[in-house]
Amino acid sequence: MKYFSPLITFAAGWALLLIANSFTSISLINGVLQLLLFALVVCIPIWRTGRMSYVDIGWPWGLVVIGIVTWVFSEGNSTRVALVSMAYIFAGARMGLGALKMWRMGLLKTEFPRYEYQKQRWIKAGKTNTALAMQLDAIWQGLANASFLAIPAFIIATNPNASLSLFEIIGVIIWVGAFAMESIADIQKQTFLRAMKRAGKKKQVCNVGLWKYSRHPNYFAEWMVWNGLIVAAIPSWLALYNQETLIIWALLAVGLLMASKMMYSTLVYITGAVPSEYYSLQKRPGYKAYQEATNIFFPGPSKEKGLAEI
Repeated sequence: MKYFSPLITFAAGWALLLIANSFTSISLINGVLQLLLFALVVCIPIWRTGRMSYVDIGWPWGLVVIGIVTWVFSEGNSTRVALVSMAYIFAGARMGLGALKMWRMGLLKTEFPRYEYQKQRWIKAGKTNTALAMQLDAIWQGLANASFLAIPAFIIATNPNASLSLFEIIGVIIWVGAFAMESIADIQKQTFLRAMKRAGKKKQVCNVGLWKYSRHPNYFAEWMVWNGLIVAAIPSWLALYNQETLIIWALLAVGLLMASKMMYSTLVYITGAVPSEYYSLQKRPGYKAYQEATNIFFPGPSKEKGLAEI
């Protein structure tokens, strides 16, 4: 059971969408497509290679699938449907194209450190059948796309109201700002790495731009992208009150909160900050000082005045 328990929450989230009057058809279509995508792009390559890195291709293109399914099958206001669909397509394609570039460059021929860390964690938890653990880990990430990560899109796209509410405007502003922050952070990191390579400096710690205020500003921004979608979904969720039973309506609100919680846990603990820093501490001599001076996730001022850019 310890291998299968992570699937339960996400399977329950998908089941919630399937039994909701407003989402039965679209959730079935999306769920089947997500599982098919992950089977072909993630599960089979994992089985053949023993590497989890293919999740980085399947997950973002799964977001694109959510966006396309929402655009094609939703019956809400066309402007609102287009906006939320493009948000998913744009964000997913940005990460998905980057993953395909890594695949073409041959970077997926070795396991990413965060997945090596995950394998170590499984062994400590008594999950010695790594092949099974990898497959089930991939499946729950596909189920995440079928369940909680699709909830904001599906809820927003049910709303027939032609005018945008204050919550939706605030949500869009958060999404745009967070998406820009994530892109800027990635550009700053790549620029720093190129500069260090030209200078012949190895194992340096990026402490420039947004990286002065958070050790993982890109992960924080990705989390805020989802929070923007959740805030934007509030008016459409309220509008569902008369269309769903009280229990389903309340559970959909829990589902929205779960999307935020799930992304936070993933970006900090599962495949994000903590696994990344486990290896950075081993490889980069200056990383310990960087940890002591800079917040891990939420941006804030440096705790050590005058910390040098390493």
